[in-house]
Amino acid sequence: MIPAMVPDMGLRERKKTQTRQHIAQVAWRLFADHGFDRVTVADIAREAEVAVATVFNYFPTKEALFFFPLETFEAHLLEAVATRPAGEPVLAAFRRFLLAAGGLLAQADAGDAQALERLRTLNRVIAASPTLQAREHHALAATADALAAQLAAETNAQPHDPRPQVAANALLGVQRALVAYTRQRVLADPAPTGLAADVQRYAEAAFALLDHGLGDYAPGRRPAR
Repeated sequence: MIPAMVPDMGLRERKKTQTRQHIAQVAWRLFADHGFDRVTVADIAREAEVAVATVFNYFPTKEALFFFPLETFEAHLLEAVATRPAGEPVLAAFRRFLLAAGGLLAQADAGDAQALERLRTLNRVIAASPTLQAREHHALAATADALAAQLAAETNAQPHDPRPQVAANALLGVQRALVAYTRQRVLADPAPTGLAADVQRYAEAAFALLDHGLGDYAPGRRPAR
């Protein structure tokens, strides 16, 4: 066999990853600028300078394109938990990763009007689409299941031990709550000043609750006399 004829699989995979990311970035920009329903796969292919078939090779549906950044974020989240230092609790690793994330929220809070409008448009599109809401819920649930499996393997949990699922869903619950809060703010507030700081503060409060436990949280009120 001639060595020069051996394909560089690393290079091939890198090119595929770059193409996938390029298509997704173009699609997300178009969705933000024009709305999900008004953008076609043909529009995305034309803007990305690839064939329509190429788009479908990487993304089976337009919804998959829309949520590619979320799925990428979740993959990086799982990696951050898996590669945390020995002895570090999962709560600490999850908290560090989530609070370090920036994206459109950080850009908008820094005064980028275009980033704010894209953030508002994307959340408006999701809020108006039951299909996209279902896909978002499915993606977060799948991440919780993957994290639970990861924690179960790390702790040698027995098959019916509920703790990995409870921990994973509690951690992802923080992300769900922050996403819901951000969506409500950007859609209701024409100038959500300090949004990133508010999200950070609520995240800290949520993680503190998980850190301290639910043992004495929200005791029942005594009936009024």
